[in-house]
Amino acid sequence: MYQFDISAGTKADLYRDLLAALDALTTDETDPIANMANAAAVVWEYLPDLNWAGFYRLVEGELVLGPFQGKVACVRIPVGKGVCGAAAATLMTQLVEDVHAFPGHIACDAASRSELVVPVTRDGVLIAVLDLDSPEPARFDAEDAAGCEALARLLGQRLG
Repeated sequence: MYQFDISAGTKADLYRDLLAALDALTTDETDPIANMANAAAVVWEYLPDLNWAGFYRLVEGELVLGPFQGKVACVRIPVGKGVCGAAAATLMTQLVEDVHAFPGHIACDAASRSELVVPVTRDGVLIAVLDLDSPEPARFDAEDAAGCEALARLLGQRLG
């Protein structure tokens, strides 16, 4: 049984504690699906104002739904399409304050208003994307992006 003391302090404290929790959850586990599942669960539990948190895995050149928390999701996303596809194609974090203004946004849940997608790579090769959606407009900021990028760097070493 895992129990974590996740700080109610600053956002930096929250992401520091999330990284420590994710490290503890994944340190001795080699199965990538198990690690993605626990990562999605810990992010879902401790980050406020989310309506979806999970992964799309790169499988044979397209993004395929992986472990997640939230409502039913789109199963396959072409690389280059939507926010997740843009992150996969560019290997760059996508921070979208208003998904309705994002060209080609794929609306899996009409309630989503903002999105943060972070590529998970190993040795510069895409493994998956970490996708966070919120019903709040402009829910994510640069500090969220940096915190999730730290999570993705750790996962890149634990998913391969």
